[in-house]
Amino acid sequence: MATIDGRPAQYQITLKNLREIMEHRGREGVSIVNEYGGTHEICKKLYTHPNDGLSGSKADIEHRRETFGSNTIPPKPPKSFLMLVWEALQDVTLIILEIAAIISLLLSFYQPADDDEPVLEEEEEHYSWIEGLAILVSVFVVVIVTAFNDYSKEKQFRGLQSRIEGEHKFSVIRGGDAVQINIGEIVVGDICQIKYGDLLPADGLLIQSNDLKIDESSLTGESDHVKKSELTDPMVLSGTHVMEGSGKMVVTAVGVNSQAGIIFTLLGAAVDEHEAAAKKKKKDAKKEKKLKDGGDEITNNSHHPALKSQTTVDSITSDDGEEGKSSGGGGGGHGGKEKSVLQAKLTKLAIQIGYAGSTIAVLTVIILIIQFCIQTFVIEQKHWRNSYANNLVKHFIIGVTVLVVAVPEGLPLAVTLSLAYSVKKMMKDNNLVRHLDACETMGNATAICSDKTGTLTTNRMTVVQSYICEKLCKVTPKFSDIPRIVGEAIIEGISLNSAYTTCLMPGTNPGDPLQQVGNKTECSLLGFVQGLGKSYQTIRDSHPEESFTRVYTFNSVRKSMSTVIPKSNGGYRVYCKGASEIVLKKCSFIYGQDGVLEKFTRDMQERLLHQVIEPMACDGLRTICIAFRDFVPGKAEINQVHIDSEPNWDDEDNIVSNLTCLCVVGIEDPVRPEVPDAIRKCQRAGITVRMVTGDNINTARSIATKCGIIRPQDDFLILEGKEFNRRIRDSNGDIQQHLLDKVWPKLRVLARSSPTDKYNLVKGIIDSKVSDNREVVAVTGDGTNDGPALKKADVGFAMGIAGTDVAKEASDIILTDDNFSSIVKAVMWGRNVYDSIAKFLQFQLTVNVVAVIVAFIGACAVQDSPLKAVQMLWMNLIMDTLASLALATEMPTPDLLLRKPYGRTKPLISRTMMKNILGQAIYQLIIVFGLLFVGDRFLDIESGRGQPLNSEATQHFTIIFNVFVFMTLSKDPRPTEHFRGSLHEPDLLQHLDRYPGVANLHHPVRQGGLLDQGAQHRTMAVECILWPRNANLGPDRHDDPHPQDAQEDGVGSWRSRVH
Repeated sequence: MATIDGRPAQYQITLKNLREIMEHRGREGVSIVNEYGGTHEICKKLYTHPNDGLSGSKADIEHRRETFGSNTIPPKPPKSFLMLVWEALQDVTLIILEIAAIISLLLSFYQPADDDEPVLEEEEEHYSWIEGLAILVSVFVVVIVTAFNDYSKEKQFRGLQSRIEGEHKFSVIRGGDAVQINIGEIVVGDICQIKYGDLLPADGLLIQSNDLKIDESSLTGESDHVKKSELTDPMVLSGTHVMEGSGKMVVTAVGVNSQAGIIFTLLGAAVDEHEAAAKKKKKDAKKEKKLKDGGDEITNNSHHPALKSQTTVDSITSDDGEEGKSSGGGGGGHGGKEKSVLQAKLTKLAIQIGYAGSTIAVLTVIILIIQFCIQTFVIEQKHWRNSYANNLVKHFIIGVTVLVVAVPEGLPLAVTLSLAYSVKKMMKDNNLVRHLDACETMGNATAICSDKTGTLTTNRMTVVQSYICEKLCKVTPKFSDIPRIVGEAIIEGISLNSAYTTCLMPGTNPGDPLQQVGNKTECSLLGFVQGLGKSYQTIRDSHPEESFTRVYTFNSVRKSMSTVIPKSNGGYRVYCKGASEIVLKKCSFIYGQDGVLEKFTRDMQERLLHQVIEPMACDGLRTICIAFRDFVPGKAEINQVHIDSEPNWDDEDNIVSNLTCLCVVGIEDPVRPEVPDAIRKCQRAGITVRMVTGDNINTARSIATKCGIIRPQDDFLILEGKEFNRRIRDSNGDIQQHLLDKVWPKLRVLARSSPTDKYNLVKGIIDSKVSDNREVVAVTGDGTNDGPALKKADVGFAMGIAGTDVAKEASDIILTDDNFSSIVKAVMWGRNVYDSIAKFLQFQLTVNVVAVIVAFIGACAVQDSPLKAVQMLWMNLIMDTLASLALATEMPTPDLLLRKPYGRTKPLISRTMMKNILGQAIYQLIIVFGLLFVGDRFLDIESGRGQPLNSEATQHFTIIFNVFVFMTLSKDPRPTEHFRGSLHEPDLLQHLDRYPGVANLHHPVRQGGLLDQGAQHRTMAVECILWPRNANLGPDRHDDPHPQDAQEDGVGSWRSRVH
């Protein structure tokens, strides 16, 4: 028989058996587990150990993956390049151009039989077909570039998705040790440690649990948290959230075999069927308009469980690979977020440009046709000839081209490039962007609600003060100086009443400080134990988690953690630790000098609060109280409770009361050295920073002062959660916006706050009408209950190190270093995106305005457009597509933080931008129209005005086109207030030269090579003597970036071509 690591290769339980087990819930689930002998017996059948887990050998892991599947769900296959090409071809204006070009191409070969004279000269006939072909080639290039950019964008999104998934690790036990592995590496048989805040990566059966509650709404739709235990409901499912408690589970199903995976698989098939049906329905609707309501049976499959979940799954991965956000799970029930500031402005601008472009295009076609008809049929009194259809097609092509040029197709590309470029660079600045629009939204942030611990502080905590037996110590005391009964209780209370996943590990190199793994507050307490000369691990080894009677895990409501352990001589002991003022209220006894037990009177509580806790808090220390209570079967001491039977552990208020205070410790968490400067930058940039923390108000005030959030000269409010709620609620307890509007503008610190308080504050600021512009709010969060606030905020930042999986899933950006200064970098990148798009628009709209007006006025004045369809398409390709490469990939500068946010209502095109656009446009129009109407006399060349449709090319129109190109590619307007620090542009030509492909395309224009073909562009080679005059028409253009190239390749080649 084949073996793996010395055990049989054949498992004693099949994949089908495991899937059947996981389909049951509650008591029914317990029954079916018992049919297989219980959870421990299932572990045996899977050749895994409940405590030591798998061996972790490569052969074993690979065999399990082959047998039970890998923990991955195959993504929707990406669209092929050909599919993207096909989609790009669906653009209506491109379709119209294609049709017109084909007609033009066919007409160029058509010689009407009834014509007495040939339409074209022999040489002209030779070239007449080229314009139609050139338009087709231009359309082809535009389509290929569009498809390539879409392909790159999708690849970028998928790479981002892979990066996000790669960041998700989970704690499993292998070879007896707890290790963090990527969720994709989890296999059936792994023993997973689960805790508050985890997003479960696989299906499993509970081996051990402590007060475990799971949010299964993502799978079942039920909002109530489900209590889980080995005896009542041991099934835990992938994709669900651990809302409370901790435990261990054995993995029974992964990937597509898990319950969530099954739904994903069904959904994929359902969505494909739905899309196919929708397409069929659309075709049928075209054929038979009367079937307006056809296919409802397809779209109304709401009873199908997979389709019920469609919005949830679609929100996780959209077609382009970008993660989205559902508005449901764990949130506050609010809907989707508003469009980002830039999105909203671009949408409005696109509609306005579309209307304007369509109007001018239609007018251009109408005027050209009317002028042709008047000239041909009225003035010249000719009769209709079939060849005139060619003229009408040309006019139509010009009109469509005007529309193409008017609409900046490069804008979506510029936005995508700028965002994708920024996202990639932001990763290096410790910002992992999950939703692209969050990057730009951050640039318009006006308020940041930040956590304290780990964000403003280093999150490396140490106990620096302690109060034990009425002695205040500012250094760690010796264990021998503490009464034995008190010292042993403190050490045991800290060691056992903390998550076993929290530990201190040796540093990487000798002499390095210990690495704090897990909850940093608990790490500081474990360090205090080691400072007393004791080993917390020895105590843990003698009290495994499975022996605990009950654990009341920490949450934002309790603000404490309590653990019930059985005593060796019978009875139970409850250890409690938490926020000092919370725990002290539950204390009835305290150890005085020399370890004498005393009643803890109200006066003693007040004295301890004012003389010990408040001074610690004012020094910026977090104060933690450690206490205990005994339940004994025999004679009870004054601070003990006599029991005859096991207490009702569900009665938490009664169990965790009448405690005996052991000590109060002060924990230091220093402010990050870079944070004060980062906050000053935010304030200078018009962003208000608020601290929202669960800490004591004095601790919060001290840290806020050190950070610079509150300054002596400011008029500010510092409130605790209770006072905050009292001020914002009416007599019925309902939150009133007008009351909240009196609080939030001055509020700088919210202490002892709950996640609900944070959510109410964020929602209140966003909904407020106090400011002229709606506030744009960013929020940081690390806890599971921060999810609603993170979703409600315009930008939610989750902590990459300390944050729970639930918080990360609810966020827009993950701070991989948990550092506030990284948020400031996100602001810079966001503003840079906004300014990059604005720069592109200023540049692009100048080109578009000039091209459209020249085509329109040319049509009106000379019955022809000086800029032909191919020329405008060429300009459109270069200016739209390739200029976006240059202008959308600028690095941000610190000067971006010297101005206020733009706000939601301020137009995207500011007055300064409008002046620049109009100034440049007027300047270029004067030059172009000057050349059009008097340039032939000034340059002593043949006029190109009034030429027949297919006449020989002229130098006149060649110069106009080249002058337009030169003016466009010449130096942009000098930096303005709108782009302070972001528009220090060199000549755009030099800027474009960073991209070799772009350089290859614009150099021929500058040197004339592209314009040598004559009739197809309605241009011809320009005498070299005219090039200096031509080139000097650009403003502020003193030097050719490539003078040697121009001399060698330009003049010489022009002479040879012309002559």
